[in-house]
Amino acid sequence: MGKDTQAIVNMAPQLSPKIVKKTTKKFKRHHSDRYHRVSENWRLQKGIDSCVRRRFRGTISAPKIGYGSNNKTKFMSPDGKKTFVVSNLKDLEVLLLHTETYAAEIAHNVSAKNRIELVAKAKALGVKVRNPKGRVALEA
Repeated sequence: MGKDTQAIVNMAPQLSPKIVKKTTKKFKRHHSDRYHRVSENWRLQKGIDSCVRRRFRGTISAPKIGYGSNNKTKFMSPDGKKTFVVSNLKDLEVLLLHTETYAAEIAHNVSAKNRIELVAKAKALGVKVRNPKGRVALEA
């Protein structure tokens, strides 16, 4: 065995990084709790004296680059797959070559009849569906 083959034998298998979602809370706009006219949708504070912009203690937290997820695991679910919204059979066939990377999620505006067809076709193609019981399951 030469040097090159020895290095290949000693290599450990590469593990994918652990999926960590640093924050799932929504950032609220400053003073949205104080005034009803100020909506909760985030807006960046631009005032020269703004305590939020200056990041004082005790104020609401503002978005920053440190909250971002790892680019390799960004948009992934705990099962390690990304979500692809499907609304018809043509969309589902796109996932045929990407069953390891993506999982299908049936769109909200698909009828119950078409959902049953989509779930059956996905099972035949080997594509995972995230919401197979939506609009189909009977109430108990």
